[in-house]
Amino acid sequence: MDEQEYTKEFDLSIWKRLLPILARYKWVYAALILAELVWSGVEVMVPLFQRYAIAEFIGKSALTGFVPFLLFYTAALVVQFFVSVGESQATTYIEMYLGRDMRRDLFRHLQTLSLSYYNVTPVGYLIARVMSDTNRIAGMLAWAFLDILSSSCYVVGALAAMLLLNWRLALVVIVIVPVIAVLTAWFQPRILHWNRRVRKLNSRITGAFNEGITGAKTIKTLVMEDRSVRDFEAATGEMYTAGVKAAKLNAMFIPLVMFFSSAAVAIVLLRGGYMTADGALEIATLSAFITYAVGIFEPVQNVASSIAEFISLQASIERVTSLLAEEPMVTDTPEVIAKYGDVFDPKRENWEPLKGDIEFKDVTFRYPDGGENVLEHFDLHIPAGTTVAIVGETGAGKSTLVNLACRFFEPTEGQILIDGRDYRERSQLWLHSNIGYVLQNPHLFSGSVKENIRYGKLNATDAEIEAAARAVSADTVVGKLENGWDSDVGEEGDRLSTGEKQLISFARAVLADPRIFVLDEATSSIDTQTEQYIQNAIDHLLKDRTSFLIAHRLSTIRKADLILVVRDGKIVERGTHMELLKRRGYYHDLYSRQFAEESAARVLGA
Repeated sequence: MDEQEYTKEFDLSIWKRLLPILARYKWVYAALILAELVWSGVEVMVPLFQRYAIAEFIGKSALTGFVPFLLFYTAALVVQFFVSVGESQATTYIEMYLGRDMRRDLFRHLQTLSLSYYNVTPVGYLIARVMSDTNRIAGMLAWAFLDILSSSCYVVGALAAMLLLNWRLALVVIVIVPVIAVLTAWFQPRILHWNRRVRKLNSRITGAFNEGITGAKTIKTLVMEDRSVRDFEAATGEMYTAGVKAAKLNAMFIPLVMFFSSAAVAIVLLRGGYMTADGALEIATLSAFITYAVGIFEPVQNVASSIAEFISLQASIERVTSLLAEEPMVTDTPEVIAKYGDVFDPKRENWEPLKGDIEFKDVTFRYPDGGENVLEHFDLHIPAGTTVAIVGETGAGKSTLVNLACRFFEPTEGQILIDGRDYRERSQLWLHSNIGYVLQNPHLFSGSVKENIRYGKLNATDAEIEAAARAVSADTVVGKLENGWDSDVGEEGDRLSTGEKQLISFARAVLADPRIFVLDEATSSIDTQTEQYIQNAIDHLLKDRTSFLIAHRLSTIRKADLILVVRDGKIVERGTHMELLKRRGYYHDLYSRQFAEESAARVLGA
């Protein structure tokens, strides 16, 4: 992506994708263009004021009409000043609000995407789109647009004024303008490429430096000092090379521009001087010409360099608009949305109560990026209140059934019925609002313990929060904290242990009072005492609720009504704990092996 950003040619179709967002600011842009026309008009008139002053006051050695001239000139400058202030405010407005709107649109859109999207998309990629790319687009469409508009208006106005004053002398400047434009158009993209290369390498070096310090212990224990130094030297060497190339290009570009600009001014002075001596040109007009000649080349450079920047902006625009165009894998039909609402405008008054009866009816499923079916013509009826345990080795595909039941994915073929109806006939939010999901690696939000539990039910009272916490012994966590319920858990709960975070997330799920519970290896990453806390509460909490237990420790699911055994993505056995042991199949082997490992661990621990 970075390399495309340096080399991709201008493509109007990519820019058109921004029009719906830019349309919100059409009146601000219209006012900005009008203001710039006024500002540039005054700027073009300044040399003409200079010409008039030289011709009427200096040339004639008189001050007749000086006061009206001074008032008019001052008024023009005052107008330019206020227009400039207005331009700055309008440009800032566009930058801030355009960036805000793009971030809002992206974040809102991300809430609609299916869980599968987050499984395959790196967090860093999304953060870069929402923050870095939107900031860059907003800044460029505000300030760079103003630079191009300002410079273009001035160049056109100045050339028109020179042609009106003396077209022969104007041709001298006009001939040089394309030369400056070509030089800028050739050098700027290359300078931009190497400068960005330097910034990219600088970020890599900073990361390597940070890793070398934070990972010092690992580096030393693995005797990798020499390797680390070589990698660091290679990165700094690349940065040196890129920096030198950028400096060389700048060292060539700036003198060339100065040479041609000075040449144009010199030719104007030489040619204009002869014309003045011959009486074909007034000295006042020559003075105005010189001012235009000196001032016209910098705007030409600005236009060319800003266009190069704009071309490189396409990568950011493409990334942002592509993310906005990303379609969720699981969607509700327009008819379902009309009746039940969507995630931002739910029509809860139309939601039916959920009992928790789940049926897989001739279900075939394969993952979107998979080549073979994970389930084929699969049938399973789970009556309301049933506890289903799903077991298997790591990576066997234990979460597939739960992902389908929770509608994070939909069947490739067949139906999944909730309370006797295809769950696609109701909204995703209706189903998800009735699911309590406790993950193996719980996520807590920045804030207090109480706030994190309240996410399960936003209108819950403090008494309800504390009752939910006591139900899973999460109040034992609160008792250890300095500020009790109001204690800050830190970023992602980093001030709490894994077991403490698990208890808080369990209390959050309990507070939601869902009809379907999913425990995704919820006791596999916690200590024995915390596991006991949760195990003491599970029997009570899962009563009369349909529950899925994705289990690593087989000793925790012996009381399940149904155990599904998964191997290589396929369900190979099903039955109760005792039925599966009697068959002496794959489940028996898993259980026996794990029982032996746990027994050995207890002996060693003793």
